[in-house]
Amino acid sequence: MQAFPRGDGVRVSPAGDAAPTATCGPVGAFPRILIIRLKSMGDVVLTLPAVNAVRENFPSAKITFLTSKEYAPLLHGCREVDEVIALDRAALRSGNPVKVAGEFFGLLQRLRVGKFSLVMDFQGYGETAWLSWFTGAPQRWGSVYRKGRAWAYTLGVRRRAAQHHAERNLAILQAGGLNIARARNELSLPAEAQELARAFFLQNNLNSARPTLFIQPFTSSPQKNWPLENYLAVAGIMQSRGWQIIFGGGPDERPRLEPALAGQFCASAGVPLLVTGGLMQLATLVLGGDTGAVHLAVALGRRVVMVMESSAPGHAFPFQHPDWTVTPPPGNAIGAIQTVAVINACEQALAGKIGFRRA
Repeated sequence: MQAFPRGDGVRVSPAGDAAPTATCGPVGAFPRILIIRLKSMGDVVLTLPAVNAVRENFPSAKITFLTSKEYAPLLHGCREVDEVIALDRAALRSGNPVKVAGEFFGLLQRLRVGKFSLVMDFQGYGETAWLSWFTGAPQRWGSVYRKGRAWAYTLGVRRRAAQHHAERNLAILQAGGLNIARARNELSLPAEAQELARAFFLQNNLNSARPTLFIQPFTSSPQKNWPLENYLAVAGIMQSRGWQIIFGGGPDERPRLEPALAGQFCASAGVPLLVTGGLMQLATLVLGGDTGAVHLAVALGRRVVMVMESSAPGHAFPFQHPDWTVTPPPGNAIGAIQTVAVINACEQALAGKIGFRRA
């Protein structure tokens, strides 16, 4: 991915080149690196291959990650991140002048005090481009999908819609001259989260030695949701075969899971984010839509079945595993997927699962 200089000194890497090459390269050591990805949960999780690659290229650097407050716990499970800056975006939107000023100026101060030598903006929003520039870092690499934002970066890599979300992040590193020997999509849960997950099993009379299906039925976008009644049908069939069932979700989704509770299924909606990770790690199989929790399960080394609109290029299928998806016939919405297709995918996943669990 060869870069070409603009008149203002900014390098913009064109999207269409097939083979990335070094551009500005790692200029000496970068002792303090800032990574930016504010939202959403799945996109934060999909930065992990890039974060791990940054650490492999700069083993002694201090890596700081700026993200939204609600996703900050995810990064506490990433051993490669030394510091997390949690931005309270709700405070910024509160309309309360005191809260807004405190959060905004507090963030600016931290960014200046950090004295970052390299900033990587994987978001590419107007606000993150501006924050990248404000750090004053001598090297600022970012994702550019609107030309007007390229000014903020010393190296801007044009966003390729056909690339997987994780690959877009890695493309920025490659354009900067970093070596990507392998894309390591891994996350380790803190011991406390694992212990709380085991406690949840005990409190709900679940046996970790029995096969368990964790179902995450809801996504952030209605058009990506497979109908809940279909998930309930799958749960009923798996339960009849001796499986334990857990329905997951966020705190606001528990009322939507009343049909699952009425069906005598266990629901974990509302538990802390990393505890959800612990429950998925204890599960035999994770089933759900294109949502952050399922991407988290993949990073935790779990086998998943993702029910999604499409696994075509540009869609966020399980990273490195496009075959772990169930999609509708061409030209159909996600609701056209039959329950039997999902059951079959679960059976195929289980047939090849021996030895999958990662230590």
